[in-house]
Amino acid sequence: MRLNVHHFGPADGAPLLAIHGVTSHGRRYVDFAELAAPDRHVLAVDLRGHGRSGWEPPWNVDTHLADITETLDVEGVTGPVDVIGHSFGGLLALALVTASPKRVQRAVLIDPAIALPATFCATRAEEAISFGGWESPAAAITERETTIAPHGHRFIPQEVADHVELCDDGRYRARFSPAAAVTAWSEMACPSPIPITTRPVLILRALNDNYVQDDTLLAPLTTALGDQLEVVGLDSAHMIYWEAPDAAAAEIRRFLS
Repeated sequence: MRLNVHHFGPADGAPLLAIHGVTSHGRRYVDFAELAAPDRHVLAVDLRGHGRSGWEPPWNVDTHLADITETLDVEGVTGPVDVIGHSFGGLLALALVTASPKRVQRAVLIDPAIALPATFCATRAEEAISFGGWESPAAAITERETTIAPHGHRFIPQEVADHVELCDDGRYRARFSPAAAVTAWSEMACPSPIPITTRPVLILRALNDNYVQDDTLLAPLTTALGDQLEVVGLDSAHMIYWEAPDAAAAEIRRFLS
């Protein structure tokens, strides 16, 4: 499937693929792209089942990778590309390095959600199914603010305007398929993909959250990648590009320079 793509930065800049997390959308990178890669042509995709891309199944990792590869081909990005991915997008970025190493030059995994505890993933999948929506966009903003540190609240009104829509039942919900989200959470409980052909990989780890697993992610990746793997901890919870945008952007600029 050709995915919907949000383009940021100069059209003649070196391409940078940006992959969002579960329940999210590509336009969420609009502010962060300017900070982290001001000279790059950022292609931020809406994954299958999210945003303004098609929502039909399947929604597994292999299908997402096929969608991403097809979309890059259509966009004319046929050579190795730098990739950034947040949360589930970090899983897809690492899976792309593993499955198609010739397509990836370097990868930045922003608090990647990989090889997570099964009980945690099951709970989050159930929440995606049972969520009843909000009564108004203002209620969506208020609820979102409870999960983000105060200095990140400035990004939330635009996020709600971009991604929350009125549904047929009169409730407001984010623009994603709950079924696609459930599948994604199942994939995040699977063992980590481990690249055989190494590439430079930077992991930005949120020190105030517990998504990045020492035993099931960092240990096997360190064995596989050696000094090609760099892990940087940031004083942030999971939504790093809202809670620590300047620090995260500085690390990405350094890594990609």
